[in-house]
Amino acid sequence: MLQRFRVAAVALAVGAGALALAPTATAAAAPSISNVDVSPSPIVVTGADKVTATFTFTTKDAGKAELQLKAPGDVSVGTPVDLTASPHGQETRWTGKKTFDAKDAGKWNFLAIAHSGDGAEKSTNGSFSVETKTTAVDTKIVDFGAHPDVVAKGDRISVSGRLLAERDGWKGYGDQRVTITFREKGTDAYRHITTVGTSRSGWFSARVSVEATGWWRAEFGGNANAKGSVSDTDRVDVRHRSADSRIVGFTAYPEPVDKGDRLNFRGALQVDGSHGWDGLSGQRVTILFKAHGSSRWEAVTGDRTGRDGRFWASATAQTSGWWRAVYSGTRGVEGSSSSSDWVRVVTPTPPPSRDKSKLVSFNAYPEPVKYGDYLRFRGVLLVDGGGYEAKVGLYFKPKGSSKWQFVKTTNSTGSGKLYTKVKAYKSGYWKFVFKGDSDAYGSQSGRDYVRVKR
Repeated sequence: MLQRFRVAAVALAVGAGALALAPTATAAAAPSISNVDVSPSPIVVTGADKVTATFTFTTKDAGKAELQLKAPGDVSVGTPVDLTASPHGQETRWTGKKTFDAKDAGKWNFLAIAHSGDGAEKSTNGSFSVETKTTAVDTKIVDFGAHPDVVAKGDRISVSGRLLAERDGWKGYGDQRVTITFREKGTDAYRHITTVGTSRSGWFSARVSVEATGWWRAEFGGNANAKGSVSDTDRVDVRHRSADSRIVGFTAYPEPVDKGDRLNFRGALQVDGSHGWDGLSGQRVTILFKAHGSSRWEAVTGDRTGRDGRFWASATAQTSGWWRAVYSGTRGVEGSSSSSDWVRVVTPTPPPSRDKSKLVSFNAYPEPVKYGDYLRFRGVLLVDGGGYEAKVGLYFKPKGSSKWQFVKTTNSTGSGKLYTKVKAYKSGYWKFVFKGDSDAYGSQSGRDYVRVKR
């Protein structure tokens, strides 16, 4: 209204004959376009996901605007994008959105156009990229271990584990490189030791030398398709080299022995300590047997060593052969083996008619007895009611055991009296046993319990 009013006033002035110039029309300002932006850029689509991109630009002196997009390789007219206008100072900001997925990968072109009210327009173009990225799966290292746990400096250990990847459940991840690292006690950083490949099922293992106490672990660095992962740690201690051990005094008796009779074994396990050779207690010693004509040793029986390293065991004699005691060792102590002892097993001749025997008046004394002191034994061997001179065995069954152990033999006098002594080391039961001979059948005494005090 103001502009029309001004033009009319001028016309009146001209009509009145006043000297005046005719009014000149003002040209409309050309539209402008600026600040074209694509966010994010580039547009990265991961796996089957979708990504929505935002397109913005600003115009001035424009009544409307357009945004057209052309897909990679598309030579036709661009596809329009719906725009929303909002004030932006003296300008107008235009915003549009479009969603992309993996099939849209490639170089896209855009054309932004600003239109003025009188039909003038301004445009600008450009391009942006849509990229795809493979989904990185999770991984983990399980069952990692370093064995053995205690070694001497310079020894080799085995480190092993399994690499798994999450692909429709945790499955072995094969043909990958896993790094074995080590952190020494007293330090903060892990250092690279070696690299090893995984099998088709994901398992890996390596042999490495150990120079110091510390923690071992396995690390997978990941790749374009899988994330990295780190195993749990496993500590290995470096100790002084193991002490030597030995088995002394091993013997198998009696020899020869009748088939089916009990064969007894004894000896002592010792360790080379700071004060020389000393008994090693609480250790398992295994008794092995190799039959005559065979090359194979077989475990038959065994015993756990006592306080002084001594052990006792027994087995049924079946065939002639070699016997030996073996100790497999423990932490800090090397294993060892005794010398072999040959025992001949004979088939007994059926005895002729014999008289009955009886062992009476058996007594073990004193009771109780101090550890390491002598324990004495008395008794009488009778055959057909009278004293009988013969060889009689002394047997012992430790407290808590179910096995009788042969200790020694002694001879009865012509009147049948028996006497012997041994040093006592364990509480338990004692008895005399007469196995019989060509004139008399065997018999055994009653048993007598004696407590050994320390």
